[in-house]
Amino acid sequence: MRSSWSTWITEQPVAAAGIAVALGGAATIAGAWFFEYVVGLAPCPLCLEQRWPYYVAVPLAALLAVAAWRGAPRGLLVGGLAIIAVAMLWGAGLGAYHAGVEWNWWAGPQDCSGAGFSGGSAATLLQQMRAARVVRCDEAAWRFLGLSLAGYNVLISLALAATALAGIVAALRRYGSSSVSQ
Repeated sequence: MRSSWSTWITEQPVAAAGIAVALGGAATIAGAWFFEYVVGLAPCPLCLEQRWPYYVAVPLAALLAVAAWRGAPRGLLVGGLAIIAVAMLWGAGLGAYHAGVEWNWWAGPQDCSGAGFSGGSAATLLQQMRAARVVRCDEAAWRFLGLSLAGYNVLISLALAATALAGIVAALRRYGSSSVSQ
């Protein structure tokens, strides 16, 4: 049994980073589902797209934690953390883009930013109305302390990317950069 969490984290930096990313990412997705299914805030297409980095990072982080405990090659573990860091930076970028759309700093995708109808015949207009998406990307459904859910996703994604990067740095320090390829 290890004497403390700090000792365990020092001894198993990849496992610790994997567990932290897996738990933090799973909690974030659970929060998104809470807002969707309990609070009743339907996600827009950009909201759904922001979930994809979590769908990549959470299972990969859990696998990396198990692989670290099982003694997987350090290069594989560090490479996995690098993939997680890139995925979460991608998620932060998506969140920043979405937050910018909500603040009207730039235009969002045509399918969810109120592009309007193109006109034409009454039948065409009726068809466009039936196909129109109700949930808009350019209107924040909820804000707390001035940030929308997209804004909070930026912060969470950056924190998870930083956790993965910290795991890489700790692993390289612990095992040395020459042993990463083992």
